[in-house]
Formats: sequence, structure tokens, C-alpha cells
Amino acid sequence: MSQSISATEIKSIIFACEAGMGSSLMSVNSLKKKLKAAQILDIVVVHKPAREIPADAQVVIVHKGLAKTAHAKAPNAVILAFNHFLNDPIFDKLIKSLVEKTEVVSTEA
Repeated sequence: MSQSISATEIKSIIFACEAGMGSSLMSVNSLKKKLKAAQILDIVVVHKPAREIPADAQVVIVHKGLAKTAHAKAPNAVILAFNHFLNDPIFDKLIKSLVEKTEVVSTEA
């Protein structure tokens, strides 16, 4: 069964990566810009190494290769796994769910 959370309940999004630099940092900034453009100003985006994901995380965005690590660190979180650091459809799908105030559903079990 996939995890899900109502968009209205999301207070923070963790963007997790392997080392914390490079492509993932560009993705974090891109996500922040998309949120701002969509007038979503009450959600904090935090950049963390996957090994430092807190157990109480609500939503974790992570490259597919780190999805199992993210799930192990935060088993109750909604895990959104992507393939491409920039312009992956998962980012626009997340923004759409937040704007429309619908459910955000994990892409990984």
C-alpha cells in the first residue's frame, strides 16, 4: 500500500541526496522556484543527505537509487523518487497536487 498525505498537511519537504552537493542542490533551488511561482509559500524545502533523513519526515524527494534508504530512514514518509535531477515530471506533479490541494502519493512502496 502506498503512503499518501493531503497537500494541506504538508509543512516541509526534504530533498535528500547522496552527498549534498551538485545536481541535487540545483534541483532544490528549482523546486523552491516552482513553489514560489505557484504561490506556495508555507512549505519549507530542506536539503539533506539521505543518511540524515529524520524519521518524522512528511515528504522526501530522492533519486530512485536512494529510495530504499529514504524509506528505511522515514518509513511513514511519502517518498517521491525521480530519475532526472532537473525537469523530472515528479516535480511538476508535486506542484500540481499542492496547488489543487489533492493527495500526494508515494512513487515507491
